[in-house]
Amino acid sequence: MTLTKFGLKEWGSALLITAVIEFLCFWFLRGHYLAYVIGIAALLIFAAVAAFFRNPRRVIPSDPNGLISPADGTVKDIEIVKDFDFPPFTGEAIRIGIFLSVLNVHVNRASAEIKVLTTNYRPGEFLDARHPECGKRNEAMTIIGEGRIGVFTFPMAIRQISGAIARRIVCPVQPGSTLKKGEVYGMIKFGSRTELYLPPEQFEVAVKIGERVRGGSTIIARKK
Repeated sequence: MTLTKFGLKEWGSALLITAVIEFLCFWFLRGHYLAYVIGIAALLIFAAVAAFFRNPRRVIPSDPNGLISPADGTVKDIEIVKDFDFPPFTGEAIRIGIFLSVLNVHVNRASAEIKVLTTNYRPGEFLDARHPECGKRNEAMTIIGEGRIGVFTFPMAIRQISGAIARRIVCPVQPGSTLKKGEVYGMIKFGSRTELYLPPEQFEVAVKIGERVRGGSTIIARKK
């Protein structure tokens, strides 16, 4: 288990503060019961922070026609969007929405190899990530590009959406870059939502609403 570089500031600061607290407890309260109470409490708080920024190793399925989930969480909705308009991906699109609770792993992964052609940041509100309107009204970051499975190419987009608690989207990806299938490319800090967009004439959904998925390992859609 490793910790993501995208949370270095948070978990690094927590580690430093914990180390200082442990040192002060040892130096000034050595042998006193308060040293154990404060010391254990500090370690538990650090463990909670570290758990949020965990980046577990995932084994990518060998299915050559399968796309993997871009995030850990629960599938909340699956629908056809009629007017998806993020060139070069325009027209109808399958949208698969995944809700991430504060207990889920929060890094985002590429569902397939993708050459990023454009990115789109949208400022917005901070509705609860389970709210039916959050996908339209909340702050969001979308990467749009050309996905690839073998020699087959297709339009694909992945959207990070903030929530009521999550108020910072991390996505350093730039147009022109290429992400490998399963590669971690960013995260949303503290409770959020991730959406995958695919062309409906080329893919069929492999999950159901209410199903729990794991980023980098759950097959979420397959090429027809």
